[in-house]
Amino acid sequence: MKMLQRALAALVVGLLAFAPQAMAQSKGYVGISMPTKSSARWISDGANMQKYFQEKGYKTDLQYAEDDIPNQLAQIENMVTKGVNVLVIAAIDGTTLTDALHKAKEKGVKVIAYDRLIRNSADVDYYATFDNFQVGVLQASYIVKALGLTEGKGPFNIELFGGSPDDNNAFFFYNGAMSVLQPYLDSGKLKVLSGQLGMDKVSTLRWDGAVAQARMDNLLSAYYTKARVDAVLSPYDGLSIGIISALKGVGYGSAGQSMPVVTGQDCEVPSVKSILAGEQRSSVFKDTRELAKVTVGMVDAILAGKQPDVNDTKTYDNGKKIVPSYLLKPVSVDASNWKEILIGSGYYKESQIH
Repeated sequence: MKMLQRALAALVVGLLAFAPQAMAQSKGYVGISMPTKSSARWISDGANMQKYFQEKGYKTDLQYAEDDIPNQLAQIENMVTKGVNVLVIAAIDGTTLTDALHKAKEKGVKVIAYDRLIRNSADVDYYATFDNFQVGVLQASYIVKALGLTEGKGPFNIELFGGSPDDNNAFFFYNGAMSVLQPYLDSGKLKVLSGQLGMDKVSTLRWDGAVAQARMDNLLSAYYTKARVDAVLSPYDGLSIGIISALKGVGYGSAGQSMPVVTGQDCEVPSVKSILAGEQRSSVFKDTRELAKVTVGMVDAILAGKQPDVNDTKTYDNGKKIVPSYLLKPVSVDASNWKEILIGSGYYKESQIH
C-alpha cells in the first residue's frame, strides 16, 4: 500500500511539475522573423522578444534570414505551415512579402511589422516601431548644434548618407534629417560639394558599411582634396564606422585635422567606443527591450480578442492601408550622456564598453 501511495505521490509531483510547462505551450505560438545577425541590434531584438514571449507563456520560433529575401520568405512560409498564431516580421525588403502574408491571413495568422514597415500588403495588422522621422531630426539637430549653425556660424561642408532603399525606415530617417538641414542648405550655411542629395543618390543598399566606406572614399578623392568635410549625416552606426575609416585614411582625426561631425544610430558597441575615442560624435539610442515589450503586449491583446494599444493611426501608409502603429521615442547619445542612458538603463554593462 505504501509503495502505491509513494507512486501516486510521485505521479502527482510529476504532473504538477509538468503543468506550468503545459500551460506555457497553450497560450500561443509566435513566429519571429529577423533580417540578419550581421547587426548587433537585430540579435538583441530577437533575443529580447524570445525572452519576453517565453516569460509570458508563448512558444516561439525565432529565425534569421541573413539578408537573403528568398530565405526570409521560405522561413515565414514554414512558420505558417508549422501553425503559428502570429507572425512578427522585421522585413529585409518590405515590398516582397505580399503573397506570403496573404496565405498567412487565409490561415488566420495575425501579422505585426516589427520596426520596418511591410509595404503593399493589406494583411499587415499592426506596426511596432520607433518615431523614425524623429531619429533623423535628432541626427540633423546634433550636426546643427555641433557646428554652431544656430549662432550663424558657417558655411560648412556636409555629405549625406541614407539607409537601404528597400527599408521604408530609411526614407523617414532621411526626411526627418532634411527637415532640419534644408533651411541651412537653402541659405548656403551648409554645402554639399558633391551635389549628391536625395535617397536615389545617397542610399546604401542593405545598410552595408563597406559600401558606405567605398562611397566616402570616392567623395573624398573627388571633392575634398582641397576642401574640408565638416559633417557627415550617417543614419546608422554600421555605416558610420565605414565612413570614419575612410576619413581616417586621408588624415582626419590626426594632429591638425579634426574629425568631422559624424552621426549614427543604434548605439552599437563599436560606435559607443568610437564616440568615447572622439571619432564618431553621436548616435541615436532605440531601446529594443521596450520595443519587444510593446510587441508582446500587442500579441497578448490580439490573441485575447482585444485591440492593442497604438498611438499613431495616420503616418504609416503601406500602399494598401494605413497600418495602426505604436511609436516609441528615440534618444540622442554622445560623450556627455552615454553612461547615464546606456549603462544606467542596464542596456549595457560598463565592461562591454571599456
